[in-house]
Amino acid sequence: MGLISSVMGLLFGGNRNVVRETAELFRENREAGAQRSHSIQEQAMMQFGSEFAQPTQGAFDRFIDGLNRLPRPALALGTLGLFVSAMIDPLWFAARMQGIALVPEPLWWLLGVIVSFYFGARHQAKMQGLQRDLAASVKRAPEVIGNISALRSLRSDDPNAADPGPEASVNLAAVQPDSNPALTHWRTLRQA
Repeated sequence: MGLISSVMGLLFGGNRNVVRETAELFRENREAGAQRSHSIQEQAMMQFGSEFAQPTQGAFDRFIDGLNRLPRPALALGTLGLFVSAMIDPLWFAARMQGIALVPEPLWWLLGVIVSFYFGARHQAKMQGLQRDLAASVKRAPEVIGNISALRSLRSDDPNAADPGPEASVNLAAVQPDSNPALTHWRTLRQA
């Protein structure tokens, strides 16, 4: 019995557990791991709380913070609005896009500087390509004006927009069905 109690005293004596300590070399103690995880989470939450704790702000500070949050949603919602307006009234949308083609080059540069400064991106190569494209589009101003007047003539606000004109052959052609050889052939086969 003396040998067994000596071995047990060596392994488990003095508030020690050599087996547990050896096993913890290869596998984490779950209770100690849970305590460490809780401690890390608690410290992170305290850090977040101190980070977001703000002193009482005045009305001006809150207003400026609100303005700082507007550009990204405004750009995203504005782009979605363009898609919606193109689906609702394509002629109106096309006329506005023709107008955008006439915006002078310095305004495009100014817009590019503002947007790239705000979002922190550098788009110099793209802007130079855009400059060439815009210079070409400004040269097409007379064509754009012609396109706008053609788009306005397509508008169906006038009740006489569908009027075929005074020519009788046009009126007759509008009410006469077109010949359909496949339908004629089918009808002859059906009658036979």
